[in-house]
Amino acid sequence: MSKNTYDKLRPNILWYCTDQQRFDTIRALGNKYINTPRLDGFVRESTSFTNTYCQSPICTPSRASFLTGMYPSFLRNTRNGNAAFPNEAATRLVPRLLSESGYLCGLVGKLHLSGASKGREARADDGYSFFEYSHSPSNDLINHNDYWDWIACQSADPGKVLQRYDTEQFPRPIDDMIQGGLFEPSPELDNVPPELHQTTWCTEKSIDFIDQSNASGKPWMLSVNPFDPHPPHDAPWEFYRRYDPKTLPMPEVRDTDFETQHQLSSTGIQFQTEPRTPERWGFPETKASYYAMIELIDEQFGRLIDHIDKTGQSDNTLIIFTSDHGETLGDHGLCLKGCRFYDSLTRVPLIIRWPGKSKPDHRIDSLVELMDLAPTVLEAASVPIAPDTQGRTLTPLLTGAIEPEEHRHFVRSEFLGALSQGQQSRATMYRTQRWKIVTYHGYSTGELYDMQNDPGEFNNLWNEPNWAEVKLDLLNRSFDASMLAIDTGPNRVMPN
Repeated sequence: MSKNTYDKLRPNILWYCTDQQRFDTIRALGNKYINTPRLDGFVRESTSFTNTYCQSPICTPSRASFLTGMYPSFLRNTRNGNAAFPNEAATRLVPRLLSESGYLCGLVGKLHLSGASKGREARADDGYSFFEYSHSPSNDLINHNDYWDWIACQSADPGKVLQRYDTEQFPRPIDDMIQGGLFEPSPELDNVPPELHQTTWCTEKSIDFIDQSNASGKPWMLSVNPFDPHPPHDAPWEFYRRYDPKTLPMPEVRDTDFETQHQLSSTGIQFQTEPRTPERWGFPETKASYYAMIELIDEQFGRLIDHIDKTGQSDNTLIIFTSDHGETLGDHGLCLKGCRFYDSLTRVPLIIRWPGKSKPDHRIDSLVELMDLAPTVLEAASVPIAPDTQGRTLTPLLTGAIEPEEHRHFVRSEFLGALSQGQQSRATMYRTQRWKIVTYHGYSTGELYDMQNDPGEFNNLWNEPNWAEVKLDLLNRSFDASMLAIDTGPNRVMPN
């Protein structure tokens, strides 16, 4: 078989990853309040994994994990703001492995395998030959990024387009919230308009890459990583106006949540915010903006699907839609993220369309880890998967070769000093089909939830005597899983 014939048999891969999008934000998958017509259509054409969990509720360790198929602790890349991505871990990066096998690999948007202070990060040998970078749409960047330059090419002033308004000009309920809180737009005072938005820029540059790659005749893999719906909640007026905040449900909060969160935070266990009432967080307007940001993503994701269809590549393109982690969005009195493992933070959307493999309008409810994507993509591209890879290919689930419950009996998520605040908390989540246990290492407190009877995670059974035996069993299993996931060092080359 010639190399050209071999390459044509390997699918193109579009890997679309939003930032901080909860699992419950797609209309076709159960949220009747949000408008996602293009994602709804994609769901009808695809297989949706409805119990997918990230391996850390923070950007960098999660992205490192799903781009390698390894837990963050194994990679020694567990925090945001790290100086560089470890060289040894870089040898496992999917785009690098694909590039070495003959794929053209491109990235548009954020990468965030290392710290991105002032708008740039130290790149590893990541395999991306096409690199259009924008960590975040901000105007305080010392090193202007590719999105900034694109705005300038549209005959607009990037500094003015991306300006952040002060509270007198742009009233918002949370003026001390890290990452900006709510910027509620109006016809008179808008946020970044759709035609100049970073999400739109991601699509424009993605189309450029797809056209360039198609002309080359080589298979391609494109990582698209818009910043939204990551806070600040600053949707454009054109999309925000489509929602009536008064019709949206308020966050799920119980009176006991405030006691629980204060108890955790008072011991030094990290989170980006202190608990507050939904009104203090600016709900329901904050939810309207979050949903509007996702609706813009929906529109632009649809444009990419249309372009792939238009260029005749649909039948040979594997398309993945997912997010790196979730957002508390007022639930339990919290906003943003940190050392907690509620489903709103750790459970993400995952939808896959792979012609000849996935089934249309199909739901799989079994437990899946986000790092399972790495071996799935490598297998699709006929690239060898390292024997010690911790992710498990989803292909047998997609094709029905195994029963859903055979894939995983548990999922894990880690938080290991991920934020530059507090006491550098360390915690792990271990979740089976019924139970979720969270261990805060170095503390006497923890969480235990019966996910079958308490899916909202309001009734913490950690200290309940009637569940002590279940708790002990889960603690033992969680400890075993953590020990079996660690990096044991260099490969053995001698018998003793």
